[in-house]
Amino acid sequence: MSESALKGSLLAWYRSARRDLPWRRARDPYAIWVSETMLQQTRVETVLPYYERFMRELPTLQSLAEAPEERVLALWSGLGYYRRARMLRAAAQRVASAHGGRVPSDADALRALPGVGEYTAGAIASIAFGRPAALVDGNVARVLARLFAVEDDIRGARGRAVLWEIARRLVAQGAEDPGDWNQALMELGATVCTPREPRCAACPARDHCRALALGVARELPRVGPRRAPLVVRRAAVVLSSRTSVLLARRRPETLWGGLWEPPTVEGDLASLVARLGIDASAITHAGEVVHVLTHRRMHVEVAWGALPRRRVWPLPGAEYDAVEPVPLRELALAAGQREHEHERENGRPRERERERERETEPEPGASRAHSTLARKVLRMANVPARGLPWKK
Repeated sequence: MSESALKGSLLAWYRSARRDLPWRRARDPYAIWVSETMLQQTRVETVLPYYERFMRELPTLQSLAEAPEERVLALWSGLGYYRRARMLRAAAQRVASAHGGRVPSDADALRALPGVGEYTAGAIASIAFGRPAALVDGNVARVLARLFAVEDDIRGARGRAVLWEIARRLVAQGAEDPGDWNQALMELGATVCTPREPRCAACPARDHCRALALGVARELPRVGPRRAPLVVRRAAVVLSSRTSVLLARRRPETLWGGLWEPPTVEGDLASLVARLGIDASAITHAGEVVHVLTHRRMHVEVAWGALPRRRVWPLPGAEYDAVEPVPLRELALAAGQREHEHERENGRPRERERERERETEPEPGASRAHSTLARKVLRMANVPARGLPWKK
């Protein structure tokens, strides 16, 4: 394979066929950083409305550094992987205090920032600053594994090392723009060299692809078996009126830290009802939500009851640091976007590749950050006349 010919073919294709994405319209390192953080394990179609709203509300690095964490989490609500949002804000604060508000151009300096790994550092350094910094994400790993017929498990240490060595070698060759080259690899993986049905006949790199020549393009990349997710059983109770719903805020160090959700416990519903001091006979069963994370499969029994008038509520468990009735307007939702995780409601599976149909998305005015799971629980508890805004 002529690697220089490969680069020429792929770059020519990218410059004529690339998608018009908002973060590609300027080489603003802050905009590129935000987009690459959102795009980790998330598809472009899902990210677009979140990115546009985030940049509208927090258009500069300084505005992000100064924003309260809850505001940042509210803008991120529904996108998932909330640690990304916290780390992005912490890194913006570090840049503001230690780098004079200017994003570093060097990949090593970028990797020293909170939450910035080798991939993100390579993306920012190459795309925003033209530095010859390599990157490997899921799309790039798949493309390189096919182009070079890599037989190692791409999730294993040896496979990852092989792919990163290839990526570093390629990005350092020639006088082409490193940022365009990295984006060409990502674009090819996202639109042509797809996981199950690669469109080899339409691929600009088909004449250089060893896997295609060997007839194994659909068999690569090699991926070892995933570990079965841990099954976790929880119970949640939705106490609501026509204007408010009782929510609790998770402690920062817990899963979904800083986000609000209906009171939830591991175990059975009876213990939660007793802890909240509510009448068990006034609670009705609403159904079960199944929520799949990377390593966990969460089964949540959902119940509903009318919200009693009470000034003070006990914390539902040790993972919470606040609990209070929240006005529904602070959880304003609008229809029409897409879901990002596996979902099963009332025993009916609704699973799609990576992107799931999103029935709701927070409006910019929503001020109580909450997870996708919390939204599923609220939807499950809804029936006509309860006044909740998450009707199916």
